[in-house]
Amino acid sequence: METRRLRFLVELARLGSMRAVADALHTTTSTVSQQIAVLAKETGVALIEPHGRLVRLTPAGRRLVEHATGILAAVETAQRDLAPGAEPSGTLRVAGFATAIRAHLLPIITQLATEHPRLHVLVREHEPAEALAQLSADEVDLALVYDYNLAPAEPDDSSPALPLWTETWSLGVPADHPAAQADTRTADTVPAAAARTVARFRSADWIGNSRNTADETVIRTLASMAGFTPRMTHRSDSLDLVEDMITAGLGVGLLPTARPTAPGVQLLPLIAPEVSMRVFAVARRGRSDWPPLAVVTGLLQRRVEQAV
Repeated sequence: METRRLRFLVELARLGSMRAVADALHTTTSTVSQQIAVLAKETGVALIEPHGRLVRLTPAGRRLVEHATGILAAVETAQRDLAPGAEPSGTLRVAGFATAIRAHLLPIITQLATEHPRLHVLVREHEPAEALAQLSADEVDLALVYDYNLAPAEPDDSSPALPLWTETWSLGVPADHPAAQADTRTADTVPAAAARTVARFRSADWIGNSRNTADETVIRTLASMAGFTPRMTHRSDSLDLVEDMITAGLGVGLLPTARPTAPGVQLLPLIAPEVSMRVFAVARRGRSDWPPLAVVTGLLQRRVEQAV
């Protein structure tokens, strides 16, 4: 049952003649008659009957007009809600990794509660591959994901990625490890090349991510430049737990350079090549103008710009 045909019937009830409906909707009388006839066939009941030289609605026709009025109003409301520039409302489903959610998304949700109270954000914590799978299955509307310059994600034309921010990563090691102290005793002012830095830990156990392979790819890439194969022993997707493992002497692993470290953890810069995490907001193609999605991605961008 097309809304266009329902519009013809509603206008007929309001204006009283097919000629008036045709004039109001900028069409022909025969088109109005044909569309109402199709509507009657779809419903299986007569909707109009002769009334002198005109027509009038049957009881079934009047009843359908009551339904049609509500249906058309709901469609118009939906169009206003979905139109670019409309007041954001409804539910936005977001999947993302914990750091992005904690540092940037949660403060925005607090702001939205005041500025756009009709918009509700549903949050799910997932690593990039999991978040992108949910986006592909249309289980979420926005994915906050990351990759590394040394382990770039494969682009997906169906889901454009909006760059948000980039941050450097270093090698986290026990502060009392003999190889860590070598940096403090050197007279060089320029940090060692990344391959030379990781080579000092060729005999150490290495800590990777339990739910994302990108960290391990970066570690293996750097190790291959240094001529060894890292022993990937421990895995965790929690940076706090990675630090705890390092201080417990279980191994070494990658950590964000700007992250304040726990006592007992030392960060060794990785230079030439630098290790950079790139963070993106990813949505399905064609949905970027949807008001809830547009306002959240816009706030994310502004928050990141202000933090730089």
